[in-house]
Amino acid sequence: MTSGADGGLHGVTDTWQLVAAERAALVADLEQLDADGWRTPSLCAGLSVEEVVAHLTAGASSGPVRWLAGLARCRFDVDRMVDMRLREQLGGTPEETLRLFRGVVGSRTAPSGHVDGWLGEAVVHGDDVRRPLGISHPYAPAALERVARFYAGRNFTVPSKRRAAGLRLQATDGPFGVGEGPLVRGRTVDLVLAMAGRAVALDHLDGPGLPLFTARVLTPSGRAPSPAVQRPW
Repeated sequence: MTSGADGGLHGVTDTWQLVAAERAALVADLEQLDADGWRTPSLCAGLSVEEVVAHLTAGASSGPVRWLAGLARCRFDVDRMVDMRLREQLGGTPEETLRLFRGVVGSRTAPSGHVDGWLGEAVVHGDDVRRPLGISHPYAPAALERVARFYAGRNFTVPSKRRAAGLRLQATDGPFGVGEGPLVRGRTVDLVLAMAGRAVALDHLDGPGLPLFTARVLTPSGRAPSPAVQRPW
């Protein structure tokens, strides 16, 4: 299945417009989804397609004050707070959940001012939903490059910078390239998803740095496991 979304946003400089475009494309891709599709497990561990969409709505509905209030309410347990806000945005039906998401397509509300990070949320969670459903989407190259550079340079909601450290990440489909060290190469979207901890993207990457990168991607902290100490006895 191929998304009907248009990826021609190359010249857009307003990142929020890129965010809105990715949200709108996801709405379009999900409008004809049946009940089984909505229940499909996403790439986001433990969440269905519908729950990921509700999570995106929650993020686009929470400014800094609301985010901090929710955190305090959940005794500063971030995971509990994220789940609480997600549940608030689940509709009585998947169609209602999608309607709520459609309502925040143009929202510029966010818990922080890291706009490239929120673009990353739209891209990564978009693929969390699309890949299990077999939907192909032509992401705007400008959006992917912004997210890739942001993830390689900062640990935001995921330890992406830690995963990329000491490696050369090089896109094969665009200008993105960053870092020094053993090479890991592939499509920009797969490099982004891997930095975000999505193991499914590793099958589409190669290069001498891939074993180390893989170990980091498979570890929630982003740190490669230390090799076992070999004792002489």
